[in-house]
Amino acid sequence: PAMAQKADHIAAAKKAIDATAATANFDFILMKASDDLKQRLTGNNPDKADKIDQVVLDEAVALAPRRADLENEAAKLFATTFTKEELEQIAAFFATETGKKYLNSTPVLARELSKAARIWGTGIQRDLSANATKKLSE
Repeated sequence: PAMAQKADHIAAAKKAIDATAATANFDFILMKASDDLKQRLTGNNPDKADKIDQVVLDEAVALAPRRADLENEAAKLFATTFTKEELEQIAAFFATETGKKYLNSTPVLARELSKAARIWGTGIQRDLSANATKKLSE
Protein backbone atom coordinates (compact mmCIF):
# COMPACT_ATOMS: atom_id res chain seq x y z
CA PRO A 1 0.00 0.00 0.00
CA ALA A 2 2.79 2.48 0.83
CA MET A 3 4.48 1.84 -2.52
CA ALA A 4 1.22 2.36 -4.39
CA GLN A 5 0.60 5.54 -2.42
CA LYS A 6 4.10 6.77 -3.25
CA ALA A 7 3.61 5.90 -6.92
CA ASP A 8 0.32 7.84 -6.88
CA HIS A 9 2.07 10.76 -5.22
CA ILE A 10 4.84 10.76 -7.85
CA ALA A 11 2.23 10.49 -10.62
CA ALA A 12 0.42 13.51 -9.16
CA ALA A 13 3.74 15.36 -9.02
CA LYS A 14 4.39 14.59 -12.70
CA LYS A 15 0.94 15.92 -13.61
CA ALA A 16 1.60 19.11 -11.65
CA ILE A 17 4.98 19.50 -13.35
CA ASP A 18 3.38 19.04 -16.77
CA ALA A 19 0.55 21.44 -15.93
CA THR A 20 2.92 24.13 -14.67
CA ALA A 21 5.63 23.54 -17.29
CA ALA A 22 8.02 23.58 -14.33
CA THR A 23 10.85 21.91 -16.21
CA ALA A 24 10.24 23.42 -19.65
CA ASN A 25 13.05 25.94 -19.14
CA PHE A 26 15.50 23.05 -18.99
CA ASP A 27 14.77 21.85 -22.52
CA PHE A 28 17.57 24.06 -23.79
CA ILE A 29 20.33 22.26 -21.82
CA LEU A 30 21.02 19.50 -24.35
CA MET A 31 20.63 21.86 -27.31
CA LYS A 32 23.02 24.39 -25.79
CA ALA A 33 25.56 21.69 -24.92
CA SER A 34 25.28 20.38 -28.47
CA ASP A 35 25.68 23.81 -30.05
CA ASP A 36 28.63 24.67 -27.79
CA LEU A 37 30.37 21.40 -28.63
CA LYS A 38 29.78 21.79 -32.37
CA GLN A 39 31.17 25.32 -32.25
CA ARG A 40 34.25 24.26 -30.30
CA LEU A 41 34.98 21.21 -32.46
CA THR A 42 34.33 23.08 -35.71
CA GLY A 43 36.59 25.91 -34.57
CA ASN A 44 39.42 23.41 -34.22
CA ASN A 45 38.50 21.43 -37.36
CA PRO A 46 36.57 23.63 -39.81
CA ASP A 47 37.18 21.17 -42.63
CA LYS A 48 35.14 18.54 -40.71
CA ALA A 49 32.13 20.76 -39.95
CA ASP A 50 29.59 18.52 -41.71
CA LYS A 51 30.83 15.38 -39.98
CA ILE A 52 30.99 17.17 -36.61
CA ASP A 53 27.41 18.41 -37.02
CA GLN A 54 26.15 14.92 -37.80
CA VAL A 55 28.10 13.15 -35.03
CA VAL A 56 27.10 15.70 -32.39
CA LEU A 57 23.47 15.54 -33.55
CA ASP A 58 23.50 11.73 -33.39
CA GLU A 59 25.01 11.77 -29.90
CA ALA A 60 22.55 14.43 -28.71
CA VAL A 61 19.63 12.35 -29.98
CA ALA A 62 21.07 9.33 -28.17
CA LEU A 63 21.22 11.31 -24.92
CA ALA A 64 17.74 12.86 -25.25
CA PRO A 65 15.98 10.03 -23.37
CA ARG A 66 17.97 11.01 -20.28
CA ARG A 67 15.66 14.04 -20.05
CA ALA A 68 13.32 11.68 -18.19
CA ASP A 69 15.88 11.56 -15.35
CA LEU A 70 15.34 15.28 -14.77
CA GLU A 71 11.56 14.80 -14.80
CA ASN A 72 11.88 12.04 -12.21
CA GLU A 73 14.06 14.19 -9.97
CA ALA A 74 11.61 17.07 -10.31
CA ALA A 75 8.71 14.75 -9.44
CA LYS A 76 10.51 13.59 -6.30
CA LEU A 77 11.16 17.19 -5.29
CA PHE A 78 7.54 18.18 -5.89
CA ALA A 79 6.30 15.09 -4.04
CA THR A 80 8.51 15.96 -1.09
CA THR A 81 7.28 19.56 -1.07
CA PHE A 82 3.55 19.03 -1.68
CA THR A 83 0.99 16.46 -0.62
CA LYS A 84 -0.71 14.38 -3.29
CA GLU A 85 -3.87 16.42 -2.80
CA GLU A 86 -1.98 19.72 -3.19
CA LEU A 87 -0.36 18.45 -6.37
CA GLU A 88 -3.75 17.49 -7.74
CA GLN A 89 -5.05 20.99 -6.92
CA ILE A 90 -2.04 22.58 -8.62
CA ALA A 91 -2.54 20.49 -11.75
CA ALA A 92 -6.26 21.25 -11.75
CA PHE A 93 -5.70 25.00 -11.39
CA PHE A 94 -3.13 25.21 -14.18
CA ALA A 95 -5.46 23.27 -16.46
CA THR A 96 -8.02 26.09 -16.14
CA GLU A 97 -8.08 29.13 -18.43
CA THR A 98 -6.89 31.28 -15.51
CA GLY A 99 -4.02 28.91 -14.80
CA LYS A 100 -3.00 28.86 -18.45
CA LYS A 101 -3.19 32.66 -18.59
CA TYR A 102 -1.03 32.85 -15.47
CA LEU A 103 1.65 30.65 -17.06
CA ASN A 104 1.59 32.58 -20.32
CA SER A 105 1.69 35.94 -18.53
CA THR A 106 4.41 35.09 -16.01
CA PRO A 107 7.45 35.90 -18.21
CA VAL A 108 6.10 39.35 -19.12
CA LEU A 109 5.00 40.00 -15.55
CA ALA A 110 8.41 38.98 -14.20
CA ARG A 111 10.21 41.22 -16.69
CA GLU A 112 7.94 44.19 -15.97
CA LEU A 113 8.15 43.65 -12.21
CA SER A 114 11.93 43.53 -12.43
CA LYS A 115 11.89 46.79 -14.39
CA ALA A 116 9.57 48.41 -11.83
CA ALA A 117 11.82 47.20 -8.99
CA ARG A 118 14.90 48.72 -10.66
CA ILE A 119 13.13 52.06 -11.12
CA TRP A 120 11.83 51.97 -7.55
CA GLY A 121 15.28 51.02 -6.23
CA THR A 122 16.88 53.91 -8.09
CA GLY A 123 14.37 56.31 -6.54
CA ILE A 124 14.94 54.85 -3.08
CA GLN A 125 18.73 55.19 -3.44
CA ARG A 126 18.38 58.77 -4.67
CA ASP A 127 16.02 59.77 -1.84
CA LEU A 128 18.03 57.95 0.81
CA SER A 129 21.20 59.66 -0.31
CA ALA A 130 19.55 63.10 -0.48
CA ASN A 131 17.82 62.72 2.90
CA ALA A 132 20.86 61.34 4.69
CA THR A 133 23.16 63.96 3.17
CA LYS A 134 20.75 66.73 4.18
CA LYS A 135 20.49 65.44 7.76
CA LEU A 136 24.26 65.04 8.04
CA SER A 137 24.86 68.58 6.82
CA GLU A 138 22.53 70.09 9.46
